[in-house]
Amino acid sequence: MEVVVIGAGSVGMLVASFLSQENNVTLVTRRSEQAEELNRNGLIRKNIDDTISQSSVLAIPEFPPVHTSSLVVVAVKYGQLQSIYPLLTSLPEDTPLLFLQNGLAHFEEVLTLPQKNIAFGSCQFGAQKENDHTVIHRGFGVLKIAIERGDKDLFKLLRQNNEPYFQFEYVSNAEQMLFDKALLNCFINPLTALLKVKNGYLIGHKPTFQILEQLFFELKNAFPDEMSHFNFDDVISLCKKTATNTSSMLTDFINERPSEIETIAGAILKKADKKSINLPTLTTLYYLIKAAEEKRVEKM
Repeated sequence: MEVVVIGAGSVGMLVASFLSQENNVTLVTRRSEQAEELNRNGLIRKNIDDTISQSSVLAIPEFPPVHTSSLVVVAVKYGQLQSIYPLLTSLPEDTPLLFLQNGLAHFEEVLTLPQKNIAFGSCQFGAQKENDHTVIHRGFGVLKIAIERGDKDLFKLLRQNNEPYFQFEYVSNAEQMLFDKALLNCFINPLTALLKVKNGYLIGHKPTFQILEQLFFELKNAFPDEMSHFNFDDVISLCKKTATNTSSMLTDFINERPSEIETIAGAILKKADKKSINLPTLTTLYYLIKAAEEKRVEKM
């Protein structure tokens, strides 16, 4: 099957690498320099088991012609989606689209697109971009997929995947799946970005551990139904499982890129506000991130 992956960051590169093992993959990059490097060296993946895999993808810096039989995987960050929507709107309505963004803000936006077949994904694994042609697979985990509308058979290539380190799990409720991931991101992303630490630090030090506990009980009280299947041990387990990972928000800070605070914490705060519930800990983290970003902009 033909697959077009839009976005050659860590997630886009990792997904393209695995899908290229059994499919023809076109990887759309933002920069022509990255496309040239990928085409020259191949797409290198450093695996969890310390092996190295090399795959061949066609890397291009512009949006290619897309057939209705192609699967389009949108792997850019939320902040880049606004520039992508016009391109997606121009695609045939039967083209299946899979969106792999953190947070919640894109959910309602995406559903205004004319495409009949739309799915959302939630990455439970870790990925780190080492350079323009190398990605590191960090933190074993599944790619959860929820097909929001359309023909489920159009996403069948994902069901046929045989790679043990890149498994798919299908869930029924896309919005709940994205909300769950946003909640978990609220625990790790803001604190690691502000303190410039890896994920495991948060449970290894009393002050940050206490912040996690306080945040957990705030969210549990605000969203009792949505968090009925969560407990604090899940937060601890996530920090342990991804202990050596650099969170996506910290990576954005390091590379002086806008963070995804609005679509993660901001979206959660809006949901709480609709219920007239205050989340003082998350609100403080949210504004600290916003202040840090504003300070960085002033320096430029």
